[in-house]
Amino acid sequence: MLDGTCFFILFATFFLVFPISLPFICHGVLTIRTFAGTIGTIIDHELFWIMKITLLNALFIRTWRYMFMAQSTNVETTDTSTHMDSPTDTHKDLPMQGDSSVPATTVAFQGELGAFGDEAVRAYFGKEQGLHAEPVPYRSFADVFHAVAAGEVNYGLVPVENSQAGSITETYDLLRQHDLFVIGEYGHPVNHCLLALPGQEISDIKRVISHPQALAQCDSYLRGLSVETVATYDTAGSAKTVHEEQLMGVAAVAGAGAAELYSLNILAHGIQTVRDNFTRFIALSRESIARRPGNAKTMLVMATSHQPGSLYNCLGYLAAQKINLLKLESRPSRQQAWEYVFYLDFEGHRDDPAVRNVLADLAGHTTFCKVLGSFARTV
Repeated sequence: MLDGTCFFILFATFFLVFPISLPFICHGVLTIRTFAGTIGTIIDHELFWIMKITLLNALFIRTWRYMFMAQSTNVETTDTSTHMDSPTDTHKDLPMQGDSSVPATTVAFQGELGAFGDEAVRAYFGKEQGLHAEPVPYRSFADVFHAVAAGEVNYGLVPVENSQAGSITETYDLLRQHDLFVIGEYGHPVNHCLLALPGQEISDIKRVISHPQALAQCDSYLRGLSVETVATYDTAGSAKTVHEEQLMGVAAVAGAGAAELYSLNILAHGIQTVRDNFTRFIALSRESIARRPGNAKTMLVMATSHQPGSLYNCLGYLAAQKINLLKLESRPSRQQAWEYVFYLDFEGHRDDPAVRNVLADLAGHTTFCKVLGSFARTV
């Protein structure tokens, strides 16, 4: 801060000396013009005042500069000390591996926390890929695809088929509608449980709610209970509803993790019809990945001309290259009634010479062909 003496000098110089000296300057100029004979004397007299004004102005400038530099130094010192004393800023600038400040890899899945999709995200991206995965729940499969395409999350994980209930057709339709790549797959074991509020018994249950796939996978057990089944958007979401609304006489089909998360009792374990029950999930990304060592799998979707033998000829290209067809799925084209598109899973990577030959042949004998992705085969 500038003390009182500096302010006194500043104001005295500017407001007192300068107005007093101004008439003398003007007087000197008029005198030079009017009285040339006495110019020597006048110049000597005015030089005295000019020198005096120059010295006072220099004092004014020096005082002003001192004030400005003192204030600037004080601000810079304050900013520097604040920055150096902030541990949060330091951690942001220098993130450490394994530290909580390192951004997590966000992965979208359908359902609520505690769902099988949540478990699959942690297992595939966390344990198998070694990433700090953060599951992000979305209500529908379409929302998951949109979140990945829009860059809201890093990746997505959606179910594509179940070992008992078969294909999840909505996922196949969404694969064709979005420009995303399938970069991996994961087979997740699914063990369904019957969950209800504490104090409820199986005999108290009149209605069971869950995702349609879960209800289908437990159809034999549920028929034996003689209960009403109601489809909902998610397994864990059903458990959450029972807990939040305190529904008496209502049970949810979900995993054991959902029971713990939503404070429900498990009335029955492993109620799926087929004991070895697996759901195959596929990982979605905005970019494809390079080939990894080991066995690979390729997924594509194609449409053929509506003529006899069109599909047969296309599949023959795989046989000619001795490529094993793993799965064939058909879905309505949604462009014209009774016309279909075909989804193929087969062995090999799109960069393999044999697969490249097949793709070249298909390009010339299909009306539409799109590679959805090539990735490491684990299922």
